[in-house]
Amino acid sequence: MKKEKVLGEKVFYLTKLNLQGKMALPVTLEPGTALMGCGSLVSVSRSAGALSYRSTGDSSPEILLGLIYNATTGRLSAEVIQGSHFKNTASDKPPSGLFCCMKQFIGGQLYIMRDTYVKLTMLDSKGKEMSKCKTSVCRGQPNPTYKETFVFQVALFQLSEVSLVVSVYSRRSSMKARERVGWVSLGLNSTGEEQQAHWTQMKEAGGQQVCNWHALLES
Repeated sequence: MKKEKVLGEKVFYLTKLNLQGKMALPVTLEPGTALMGCGSLVSVSRSAGALSYRSTGDSSPEILLGLIYNATTGRLSAEVIQGSHFKNTASDKPPSGLFCCMKQFIGGQLYIMRDTYVKLTMLDSKGKEMSKCKTSVCRGQPNPTYKETFVFQVALFQLSEVSLVVSVYSRRSSMKARERVGWVSLGLNSTGEEQQAHWTQMKEAGGQQVCNWHALLES
């Protein structure tokens, strides 16, 4: 498969546009930003109150999450936005069932496009389940778009004592058990520095959404 590489990027504010006519101007691109402790390049895109990191140097499964916390209401909103690289090569063991997947040739390689959904579970400091929810099933997409938001009630004093576990599942036939594609945890028991940083950014964002890509851990 071909791998994309970020050559450059630039944030251009639309408020500078002249809506009364045409305007042409050169834009100088800045080199891709490298995350500390990571050898791959990432594309950094900023919008009002949102920050999103996108890995471009790996083909492992990733998921884009958006988090918002309202300290006044105690509501934590988690948006499952998009997944990336949710596919298996044909050499891997395919899921069972007639309607569980699609097959597609990409770059001369046969891939199995799985039906996937995302489950979110909020755990307390002892690992006890507080609440859970899941997205609808996205059928046969290697880079599925979910764009579903779920709200958890978490008091401000509890925010540092809870964990949000995000798991991606491959839906198999109704007669077979589901298969977990990968998972990641944010909050008290974060699975890595990037997950802990995302949680911290959410707490300090003042009610603005913070979006980050997260590489999924193998089950």
